[in-house]
Amino acid sequence: MSDHPSETGVKSGVALPAPQIPGQPLTALAPMQDVTDLAFMGLIARYGAPDYYVTEFLRVHAQSRPEAHIVRSIDENATGRPVFAQLIGEEIPHLERTVALLLKHPVAGIDLNLGCPAPKVYKKNVGGGLLRDPDHVDAILAALRARTPGLFTVKMRIGFEDTRNFARILDSVARHRVDLLTVHGRTVKEMYRSEVHYDEIARAVRAVPCPVMANGNVTSAEAGARILAATGAAGLMCGRHAIRNPWIFRQIRERLAGAPVFAPTLGDVHGYVHALYRATAAGFYEPGGFGHGDPTARERAHVARMKKFLNFVGQSVDPDGAFLHAMRRAMSEAELFEVCARHLADHADRPFATEPYPGVVARPNCETPDADGCSLANVTA
Repeated sequence: MSDHPSETGVKSGVALPAPQIPGQPLTALAPMQDVTDLAFMGLIARYGAPDYYVTEFLRVHAQSRPEAHIVRSIDENATGRPVFAQLIGEEIPHLERTVALLLKHPVAGIDLNLGCPAPKVYKKNVGGGLLRDPDHVDAILAALRARTPGLFTVKMRIGFEDTRNFARILDSVARHRVDLLTVHGRTVKEMYRSEVHYDEIARAVRAVPCPVMANGNVTSAEAGARILAATGAAGLMCGRHAIRNPWIFRQIRERLAGAPVFAPTLGDVHGYVHALYRATAAGFYEPGGFGHGDPTARERAHVARMKKFLNFVGQSVDPDGAFLHAMRRAMSEAELFEVCARHLADHADRPFATEPYPGVVARPNCETPDADGCSLANVTA
């Protein structure tokens, strides 16, 4: 337990990131393991950056040090938008130690993960698992608020298996003067399967004095406008659907400004896929990369990673899932891009669907009891 009493937390007084269009609600790219690294943040910025980013979570425990590749996404950020560092852990002294280390880097603020729904995470009583222990959450918030002179933010779900502790945790968020709260409107046990409980996000908006970001099924600019109206939230955080549609933050800004909303075609998506392949190449082709020196193994590993991204992109390519079916069977770079040429470039003028096609599922079998972390492979639409 921390030696800081609960009343010691002092609000930072540091301003939140300014929206790119003054007066608009904020937008943010959600933290996603294996996704929101330096390369992907930079790629998203090319299509329309969010107002701010949050890193993959930094695992905090007795032996931990901030992971080098995550620190790179802070130190080498060239997007022009702020990056918050997200922590996941439960031991207060090590969380405090990690905050001190991160404050030596150009972080926009410190974010606490109270939402990861992967069983291997919550069974360790971190991420969404902490929602079962509101007293410990209160102690963590007190300690991190006291140790964070700048912005301190929290991303949470509405509960573990139900909302019984939601009000108590919201009280702690208010008491410890958290600067910004993001609420994913599902419980941990609901993972990504259920409808999003936007009424619970609205409840958080009413309960805490800080701005609240709405998260969960922000599928399009139109959906985002509906969610803002339903919840009264100060902004939108989007994750999986920014993988599917990298123009979503631009489109949200255009929709909220009453301007024409950019409508990408399959030709635009073909360009995105090529850019994504280049952006995700790090670690696969340099000496010592994946595959233990075997170029074919490295290429196959890269293609396998790309397929995890394209599982989301394919939800808006065609209503029958033909692109997904063909893409999942590609084993080499040549095979993958032949599929992309046939389904995307050859139909370049066709519209890319604004919403995922009904019944076209990103990863139909990924939510297994052994899912290892809140990673790209464990997230469904």
